[in-house]
Amino acid sequence: MDRTEDIVTDVARRLAAAVASRRHPMHAPVVAGGDGEVRIMVLRGADEGLCALRFHTDLRAPKVAAFRADPQVTVLGYDPAERVQVRLKGVARIESEGPLADAAWEATSLMGRRCYLAQRGPGEVLDGPGASLPEALSSRRPTAAETEAGRRNFAVLLVGVLTIDWLRLGSHGGTRALLQRAGLDDPWRGGWISP
Repeated sequence: MDRTEDIVTDVARRLAAAVASRRHPMHAPVVAGGDGEVRIMVLRGADEGLCALRFHTDLRAPKVAAFRADPQVTVLGYDPAERVQVRLKGVARIESEGPLADAAWEATSLMGRRCYLAQRGPGEVLDGPGASLPEALSSRRPTAAETEAGRRNFAVLLVGVLTIDWLRLGSHGGTRALLQRAGLDDPWRGGWISP
């Protein structure tokens, strides 16, 4: 890669592949909030302009309140075969109602929807180990009608990327680029930096 413009294309291509294949190494990147909490989340969508990386979450999860209080977010992915690290910084937004959340819910598999039927929200204390699913659904696929109760717990985390820190490791010392933009509609600026 000789031009920094190619970096944005490379990142968008990698993320599109990660959305399409659960076997892709960036399918489940590390997501860190301004609260210092770090978690692995499944990447569900990524637009070409990197304005909306999409993740799904339980509306009751502590991270929802954390992102609403401080929307700063970092997404970190690594491809060990190509030795490429992508660190993306931006702004998070939670959507639990409206067309975008509704479409994401409709596109979610029945087993994916089953997660949102948990009787207790993420992080709540349980009497013993388990997923907090209703006993009738703990070992079977729910019907579409049974999953509808989980819709109230479903939310979408959207990340608008404002900084790309791209690094390819190599025996020659590596190659790194840092690109930034002031807003999602602004052009990328930046260039090559020392790894």
